[in-house]
Amino acid sequence: MIFIRSLVFLVAQTLVTATYAIFALATAPLPRLARFRLIAGWCHVMVWLADTVLGIRYRVVGKANLPQTPAIILSKHQSAWETFALQVIFPPHVLVVKRELLWIPFFGWGLALTSPIAIDRASGPRALRQIVELGRRRLAQGFWVAIFPEGTRVDPGMRGRYRLGGARLAVECGAPVVPVAHNAGMLWRRKAFLKQPGTVTVEIGPVIDPRDHAPESLMAAVEEWIEGRMTVLCPKP
Repeated sequence: MIFIRSLVFLVAQTLVTATYAIFALATAPLPRLARFRLIAGWCHVMVWLADTVLGIRYRVVGKANLPQTPAIILSKHQSAWETFALQVIFPPHVLVVKRELLWIPFFGWGLALTSPIAIDRASGPRALRQIVELGRRRLAQGFWVAIFPEGTRVDPGMRGRYRLGGARLAVECGAPVVPVAHNAGMLWRRKAFLKQPGTVTVEIGPVIDPRDHAPESLMAAVEEWIEGRMTVLCPKP
């Protein structure tokens, strides 16, 4: 049954993405935020498909912690699920992504029109400057900014190296930071075809004020909170 569900989801995801990409191209003349809201409908469809076809549901803990002004989301990254589920859970926000994603047919076309911060991860200091410069611009345009500080997907129970890009953006712009932990990787594993039914728990932590920190201490506080919650959400065998 899990194989059939996973296959049906893959076919549906492919068909919906190809169709939605054509619609996304038609939104190009619209203002950034209006264009984003329309294209983000794809994420709502993906969450619905994950629920209906795969049996992957979710619950959110700590939503009352969300600030009223644009903020920076620093989230654990385990699977593809959170890349679209965060768009459903949080206010309109742009993702910091590797630029190669924009080259993927259909999916990349729609992603490019959501005003992401696309970086060349191999460029080092230049990528960091891009995050700060474009992140400042997106915040001014009314977007939130979402960053996966480990830079790539990490298996449940594992920890990657937390990078300073999001913390530096927060400190330089004075934008509040919202740490996020979740256990999506327990059901939707990295690069796995088979997806397991169940409920993902998404925990939103207390807002961290960047004015009290340097980038290093801010990221240390984010990492401490996220990894502390991960020991509960994804306990090691």
